[in-house]
Amino acid sequence: MGLLDDLKERIVIADGAMGTLLYAHGIDRCFEELNVTKPEEIVHIHEAYIESGAEIIQTNTYGANYVKLARYGLQDDVKKINEAAVELAKKAAKGRAYVLGTIGGLRSTNKSTISLEEVKRTFREQLYVLLNEGVDGLLLETYYDFEELQTVLSIARKETTLPIIAHVTLHDIGVLQHGMPLAEALTELEQLGADVVGLNCHLGPYHMLRSLEEVPIPTRAFLSVYPNASLPQYRDGRFIYETSEQYFEETARAFREQGVRLIGGCCGTTPKHIAAIARALSDRTPVYKKEVKQRHPIVVQEEKQTTAPSLADIARTRRSIIVELDPPKKLGLTTFLEGAKALKEANIDALTLADNSLATPRISNVAVGTIVKQQLGMRPLIHITCRDRNLIGLQSHLMGLHTLGMTDVLALTGDPSKVGDFPGATSVYDLSSFDLISLIRQFNEGLSYSGKPLGQKTNFSIAAAFNPNVRHLDKAVKRLEKKIECGAHYFLTQPLYSEKQIEDVYEATKHLPTPIYIGIMPLTSARNADFLHHEVPGITLSDDIRNRMAMCANDRVQSTKEGLAIAKALIDAAFDLFQGIYLITPFLRYDMTVELVRYIHEKERLAKERTVYYG
Repeated sequence: MGLLDDLKERIVIADGAMGTLLYAHGIDRCFEELNVTKPEEIVHIHEAYIESGAEIIQTNTYGANYVKLARYGLQDDVKKINEAAVELAKKAAKGRAYVLGTIGGLRSTNKSTISLEEVKRTFREQLYVLLNEGVDGLLLETYYDFEELQTVLSIARKETTLPIIAHVTLHDIGVLQHGMPLAEALTELEQLGADVVGLNCHLGPYHMLRSLEEVPIPTRAFLSVYPNASLPQYRDGRFIYETSEQYFEETARAFREQGVRLIGGCCGTTPKHIAAIARALSDRTPVYKKEVKQRHPIVVQEEKQTTAPSLADIARTRRSIIVELDPPKKLGLTTFLEGAKALKEANIDALTLADNSLATPRISNVAVGTIVKQQLGMRPLIHITCRDRNLIGLQSHLMGLHTLGMTDVLALTGDPSKVGDFPGATSVYDLSSFDLISLIRQFNEGLSYSGKPLGQKTNFSIAAAFNPNVRHLDKAVKRLEKKIECGAHYFLTQPLYSEKQIEDVYEATKHLPTPIYIGIMPLTSARNADFLHHEVPGITLSDDIRNRMAMCANDRVQSTKEGLAIAKALIDAAFDLFQGIYLITPFLRYDMTVELVRYIHEKERLAKERTVYYG
């Protein structure tokens, strides 16, 4: 008899958390390293679970892969740590329990931190060691990213005929990270060859039960659940789980009614929780039929259709000018609003508002955008960086923008905190710019990151950044193409200071259907030119331009004229190649930007007159 034979006949009990017990004992380092340095601790925990009724134990290898071990400088010990883990589990089992080789997921909210190719390489390295050591099956657990789980499951299924348990992890009840229903995901895992499919981590018994209510009993595979003990509390710098064992005993019976054949525990669970499950299911009798709760269709209100064309549409049909005017670093908006009003009178299409550019605190761009919209009737384009807000904050921020009726956004990674006024501040980066673009697109479909309905569809027009100031322009263009796939509608470039570079950008991007606004920022002085060239990431100035500014270094008026002359030459170069011009105002010198806006409009007027004259 093997594991799958047992699951055909009865419910099987698995073990609970390993890390929770080690953490409770004051161990706060790499848990997988203990397979080598403190093997007796690991054996003791395995034995405690078996004595509590567990018929399956998992190896202490959840994070025993190259990527996670590298955080502790242990990346070269993957083989040694995994081999030791299997040996210890077998030593504890002594034929009394099945030993599953555990491999945990790598990706979380920020998919861009690790490529699928790296996932494959890392997974194969760990998989082969576990298979060579003779485990009784595999447990793939805590996979938030369904694409990653699909990938590793396919690899594992080709390499072994051993039983494979595949667990997804949910952010919200009944849906995966990007809105896929749980039932659909488990069916797909079954089709990919998983023998047992189910859930582990993040949710406690209550939410897992609700999630399983909409899941039919699989036709070939078996259902499993490894719930957390509860929602954790954060107390005195530690996470604490306080769900009673009695509650687990009660919910174990409810899991049986949902068709579960394999039940264990995840974060916060202990041998006492497993003993409670074993008591509740002492006869191990499964159910073969269940009433599946029908999933209610997600009702999402369509977004309100705006009559104004998007900035992307404008740039497709006519010359479009948007201007960046950064919110002030100090309190008070008098000068800023004077500049915004002057730019409106100069006839721009939108005012872009940076999100604490160069990691320097400024008045909130949402607050300023609201004032600009309400008091001046201007169109604000709100920059959103991944630096300052975690995933919770970003979603709240987007919902707030939608509520205020501000639908034009620019998704950015954001300069790291160490370049700004507070180098000790934390840069969050839960998401990359690619992930943020995808999140905003998902909002436009009426779904949050967790897949939970928002109740309405947003109507965001999504801009993305393009930095052509790189050694290999073709690689930068590939990033553009990836951002388009994620949902970007148009692009704003970093400031360019070379007419030849503008032509190169056109040649490299003319195959793309997505509009590009060419960034132009007038120089104000020789010092400004040197600072931009040497110290601001993503901006490069030619020697000729720096020399021209140096020639008038001690003359403010002449420096302004020279800076405007350089900017106008760049506008001339971009004029016939790009419909969109993105003017960046330096140091609230809006007088310079207003002159450039007027210059563009005059060029446009003359071009139209020539067209009419020559027919």
